[in-house]
Amino acid sequence: MINVKTRQRIRSGLLIISLLLFPITMWYMSPYLIIMGATEGVISGSAVLFVLLFLGSIFGGRVFCSYLCPMGGLAECLSPINSKTVIKKKSVWIKPVLWSIWMGSIITIFSISGKEYKMDPLYQTFHGISIANPYGYIVYYGVIVLVLLASLLIGKRAFCHYFCWMSMFMILGIKMRRLLHMPGLRIVSEPQKCIGCLQCDKHCPMGLSVSKLFSEGEIKENECIQCGACVDHCPNEVLHYGMRTMREKV
Repeated sequence: MINVKTRQRIRSGLLIISLLLFPITMWYMSPYLIIMGATEGVISGSAVLFVLLFLGSIFGGRVFCSYLCPMGGLAECLSPINSKTVIKKKSVWIKPVLWSIWMGSIITIFSISGKEYKMDPLYQTFHGISIANPYGYIVYYGVIVLVLLASLLIGKRAFCHYFCWMSMFMILGIKMRRLLHMPGLRIVSEPQKCIGCLQCDKHCPMGLSVSKLFSEGEIKENECIQCGACVDHCPNEVLHYGMRTMREKV
């Protein structure tokens, strides 16, 4: 087993670096830029990234969320201020509904525009945040404030649970993997070895009740981001990374 401090320190370090680079990379994660590009006949860099997130999640799950997402990094930095678990089944409709409205708008624009589309990964990304484009500051601080308020007022990684448009692409990729019974990165378990210490619940950055989720030999919760915190903090090695469930391996 990899040393707990080593893997989680690497993960935390990558998240912080990603957060620091957000002023440069934010346009590649923009939900609006893809709509703007569609109206002008351009497939933007954000559209390319979203497709890659979907395809990558089929085999890699939501590792982007756990290791590379700048807003995930900010949310985890804010977790000590408000560590309340926020995921509630009655509220899980919020993110997919918002995402569906957004995607419906994009599809409609592409369908009715009648333009011949070209791909431009650098579309509207030249300046990042610069005095040459003050509008960038509004977007940047708007996203930061949204994540900040969600974390402080609601709880642990609330933005990720209820508002993140990028996570839906990965959730759909994971669902497709399960539907087609394809191998892919997941957290698998040996429930019979569990001693009930609840360290997995305590250290999950997404606030999941991991101890209640691994009874079937695999954590199938869509909000699991495969960060490995539960794996690293389990004293009895109940949880592991795997490409298939324990039952499939037998």
